[in-house]
Amino acid sequence: MHVLNLFELVHRGRQISEALTARRQMRRRRRGCLRYRAPRFLNRGNKGNGWLAPSLQHRVDTTTAWVSRVQRLAPVVGIAQELVRFDMQQIENPEISGVKYQQGTLAGYEVREYLLEKWGRKCAYCEAKDVPLNLDHIHPKAGGGSNRVSNLTLACVPCNQKKGAQDVRVFLAKDTKRLDRILAQAKRPLKDAAAVNSTRWALFNALKGSGLPVNTGSGGLTKFNRVQIGIPKTHALDAVCVGAVSGVTGWGKPTLGIKCTGRGSYQRTRLDAFGFPRGYLTREKRIQGFQTGDMVSADVPKGKKLGLHIGRVAVRASGSFNIQTAAGVVQGISHKHCKLIQRADGYGYSTVATRKEMRDSGSHKAGNASRSAFHLPGLNAEVSRAI
Repeated sequence: MHVLNLFELVHRGRQISEALTARRQMRRRRRGCLRYRAPRFLNRGNKGNGWLAPSLQHRVDTTTAWVSRVQRLAPVVGIAQELVRFDMQQIENPEISGVKYQQGTLAGYEVREYLLEKWGRKCAYCEAKDVPLNLDHIHPKAGGGSNRVSNLTLACVPCNQKKGAQDVRVFLAKDTKRLDRILAQAKRPLKDAAAVNSTRWALFNALKGSGLPVNTGSGGLTKFNRVQIGIPKTHALDAVCVGAVSGVTGWGKPTLGIKCTGRGSYQRTRLDAFGFPRGYLTREKRIQGFQTGDMVSADVPKGKKLGLHIGRVAVRASGSFNIQTAAGVVQGISHKHCKLIQRADGYGYSTVATRKEMRDSGSHKAGNASRSAFHLPGLNAEVSRAI
């Protein structure tokens, strides 16, 4: 197969969840003011019909939306989806009985891959990257520690040998800050893995609705193909290795980062932590012909902001805008200097999206990736979704 295009689609499930929480607080505050207002409960008749939470449904909808976009641009003849399934009991307790079905060439894949994502593919002790990593017991097995995922971390070879059979509290007794970070990271729940399990079949059925044949492959098979072919580990390149793959060419292309930003909010009130109004937004989203999220070019002829600024704009009713450029936010740019480059379409684009950038932005979380690939006649155009 030949790779035609690579991009990573980053969803905004966390922002949706936070917005729903704010709306719930606002509704509770109103109900507290109006005692006669009937409470809303037991009126969700769609939960038994394959209902997904809005933050999860968003992941399915945005993926299928980009399938439709690619279909309009290229003669797609098939889709390959990595049908990821995390065994929650196996991740929590690898010693549980009845898991012989996981033994073989890919034995232990789920736990190891989950830990790689959870700990950012770096040593928990020295934060070394791009080095061989070993599984390390936070509380050693010699001292009664278990193989539960909450007791496992990653360590490079020197740190693993230096720690030996010590408890992490003894090993990092003089570095309490790092110790607290590791212990907090180890207790992080498996909600990301649960989100993947919840959406995998919904996504599969949605992709089948496109009318194209959909082939599926496991996460273990994807990793096996990637190692055999010798392709480096990225989400986009993982999509290349989904399903039956014997060889890949042209994979050394830059990856386009596509981040879901939304199209604004209907809510025109800012709320505090208790659901009370703390500020109001303008009723009109478009100011002087510009809307928040538009890509603009601002050529400022004089003053402190002298120069050419290109990026996403955040509008104000006063006509003094902020522009998010590659170098940072430039505040107080008059609308008179702005020229429209691209209307906001609900997505933000970056030339290259690396794993570090996704992790630093908080958009990429452990166990939170599933991959899809579009097959073209004679070519293979790949898309990876990082939920």
